[in-house]
Amino acid sequence: MISDMPPGDGLDALVAALPPERNMVVLAPHGTVNTGVVTGGQRQTVTAAMGGGPAAGTTRQGPVRAKDLRTARRRFMPPPGFESALTALDSGVSVLVGAPGTGRETHALNLLAHGREDPVLLQVDGSVDLTRWAPRSQGVHGYLVMEPPDPFALRPWDLSRLEAPLAEAGARLLIVLAEAPGLASDLANRLGTPVVRHLPPDPRQVFAAHLADICSDEEVRGRLLRALGAGHFQELLPAELPPRQAARVARAVARLGAAGGADCAEVLDALARAEAPDLVARAQEDPVLLAHLLALSVYGGLDRDSVVERASDLLELAGSGGERETAAPRLSPRPDRPPQGTAPQRPLSETLRTLGAHRTSRAGTGDPDTLSFFWPAVGDAVWRVLCREHGELLPLLHTWLARTGDRPDQVERAGRAVAAMAAGTDGRTLDLLPGVASAPWPAAVEVAARGLGTALRDPASAAGAAELLERWSVAPETALRRAVAYACRSDSGVTTAQALLLAHQLMETTGGGTDEVTVALAVVEALVQRFATGDTRTRGIVLERMRTWAGSDDMSELIAALAFPAMAGADPAWCGSRMLTGGEAASELVRLTGHALNEAATFASMRDVLLSWCREADGTPRPDPGLEELLHALTEARQPGFLRWLMAVARGHDAMPGKETAARLLTVWHGRAATPDTDTDTDTNTYTDTD
Repeated sequence: MISDMPPGDGLDALVAALPPERNMVVLAPHGTVNTGVVTGGQRQTVTAAMGGGPAAGTTRQGPVRAKDLRTARRRFMPPPGFESALTALDSGVSVLVGAPGTGRETHALNLLAHGREDPVLLQVDGSVDLTRWAPRSQGVHGYLVMEPPDPFALRPWDLSRLEAPLAEAGARLLIVLAEAPGLASDLANRLGTPVVRHLPPDPRQVFAAHLADICSDEEVRGRLLRALGAGHFQELLPAELPPRQAARVARAVARLGAAGGADCAEVLDALARAEAPDLVARAQEDPVLLAHLLALSVYGGLDRDSVVERASDLLELAGSGGERETAAPRLSPRPDRPPQGTAPQRPLSETLRTLGAHRTSRAGTGDPDTLSFFWPAVGDAVWRVLCREHGELLPLLHTWLARTGDRPDQVERAGRAVAAMAAGTDGRTLDLLPGVASAPWPAAVEVAARGLGTALRDPASAAGAAELLERWSVAPETALRRAVAYACRSDSGVTTAQALLLAHQLMETTGGGTDEVTVALAVVEALVQRFATGDTRTRGIVLERMRTWAGSDDMSELIAALAFPAMAGADPAWCGSRMLTGGEAASELVRLTGHALNEAATFASMRDVLLSWCREADGTPRPDPGLEELLHALTEARQPGFLRWLMAVARGHDAMPGKETAARLLTVWHGRAATPDTDTDTDTNTYTDTD
């Protein structure tokens, strides 16, 4: 019988020929292999590679695809410092340090391929032990090593050992690392090898290079760019936009423009709709990432502390008591992961990079840095994804939004998010708004009001929001009626006519408790704001309705008296021109001014508005005709509140504005009082000014 066992020298050759990265192979023809537990000293230790070279570790490397390399070279825009990096590459072994997601790998590939028509490049896995790795003797022009886990484990001799074989093979080795404070200088001092800083290229240049590669026809490219409109670069390609996203813009412009061109808004919408599902999917199993995604979607563009604090508040809320159930597992801490504080926290810069967001510095302005998506439209698209695919999160998110800070910008963002969820669910989440309005946090009522008012603007939620406002305006709960009052502001979707109707209903259903004062003040604030920001037509509608209220005997009468002084003081010139038009317009101003002076609670504020107007008129060479007309009309109306004003001014100190006018009008008043057919037989000595 002929033995199948190869001769000894053949076995040595076979073992030597085995790939070094494979696991051990045992050849034992006719042998017995013990597969049980081995104890004692039965082991084999390999301390050196065959042939006396360094021991070979696990080698995971592969060629960079020629097609991908050609594309990367065609679309490459040399970043700042590219020529210096080429010089450093001549040392044989060099290091490139830069922030992830800024085009480091493309930069590295182009460095290694530079000057060669058809280069062969290999990418070596970062986990490979470079102390046991060796380059091929020929056929490879460059090796790329991406982010070895511990670059400080390397010693100068580990890299210098590679320089000679690399030089003999005509190849270069480039190690790419993530930027960290002090890393570049520390590595340069420690390893004695060139360390190059990678700076991201201009996103506009990246966009131009990709668009030119996708669309080679210059005339067509010009048409695509013209279709975007003026200033498109600022919105589509903001500063610091990562190269990958700049390339995505180029692809979107080319794709959408194939049918004749797309404007900037269309491209931004398409980019946001494509980006949002990816971001939500990426954050599915990471509560911290998901919390920051939601905080950016609501508060993006605000200061860093606001965004980070709101993300932390969402995580805290999701992990507390009863909210843990509604949060589902997505925002709650996972049992298979260590709690926060026991594991290294992800740097904020990494979170922002993962979410396609950035931090904008306002150095020199005194304003804090802000956080936002590169494309703000992504935030709205995220809400659409959540409403469509993750409805289980929506109750929790309403509770979270009710807890927002009381700063107006935060309240406005939270209300907008509430409205986005209402629109995204065809109004179904409006059922959650009573809980928001009644929540015990200071801004909760205003958040609900903002949400309702904004929801009116979207056809998907407008009907439900209008019905809710109508129902809440006559509800017994003060919080709900306060929300309606806040929603009557002009920056909501409530029209002027709707706002006046809702305000009147709020006053008719007053409960009379101490909390009702807050409802009344909210109504006054809304009316004044709507008047101050409105045009002439809007102001006329408001004053016409308030004149009617001034003649009623319910809470509306007081609302008119409280609101009008602030309205008149906001724009005296407009009131003066209104008086000169005569007719009903002038009559409304006379009626409301007299009404405010007649009310004890509002006399002082109306008095001061008239005095301020008189002060401005005293500084001019001619009397203000609008003011003169108003004061004469008030004298003719003979209201007790105006008589009180005349006497207070006439008896005031010599520098009091309007003193001469008041004295003259008092004379007219006395003359009218002496006439038998006067409308009012008022004794002027009855009224004294005590304010």
